[in-house]
Amino acid sequence: MLIFVRPKNNTFMQTQNKNVVKLYDKEFVVFIDNSQICRSIEILAEKMQAELGQEDIVALCVLNGSFMFAGELFRHFEMPCNLSFIRLSSYEGVCSSGSIKEIMGLTENVENKTVLIVEDIVDTGITIEKLVHDLRKRNPKQIKVATLLLKPDAYSKDIPIDYVAIEIPDKFVVGFGLDYNGLGRNLKHLYQIVE
Repeated sequence: MLIFVRPKNNTFMQTQNKNVVKLYDKEFVVFIDNSQICRSIEILAEKMQAELGQEDIVALCVLNGSFMFAGELFRHFEMPCNLSFIRLSSYEGVCSSGSIKEIMGLTENVENKTVLIVEDIVDTGITIEKLVHDLRKRNPKQIKVATLLLKPDAYSKDIPIDYVAIEIPDKFVVGFGLDYNGLGRNLKHLYQIVE
């Protein structure tokens, strides 16, 4: 079967093998399939409900990457929580730029509430550190961090990552919300870059 998509800028994503996609100048191979991702998220949701079930929660989903993780995660929540969204960016191409650009700020009142940061991936920890620093100024009861993916070998900060669906090696991945220069977020599997 030929997968053929015409994204912007006449850059093609095509392959005869469903396990490989090409985005711009890079090739990616299936790393974790959708069923494994969804099962890991369901297990994580059960753990979070057991630990946070009595809390007044504001879930802060970090766009753009966390949208698929957040959708799957909160599908399994049976407790009330207030969902909010913030957009931060630290990536350029396949590397973290080392600086955070806030694009859309937080509008929810988080004072005396449990803030649950929902991230697609935590690698260096620059984004999480900046976000937690800014949130502490708003006097929340506590701040918890949930992420679909954690790269423990790349993480260099002291902020605890409370809820992790999947730990991965320090390799660039796309799919399930993660992108390479805007492409690949819609892919249902996680793909790892081919070096």
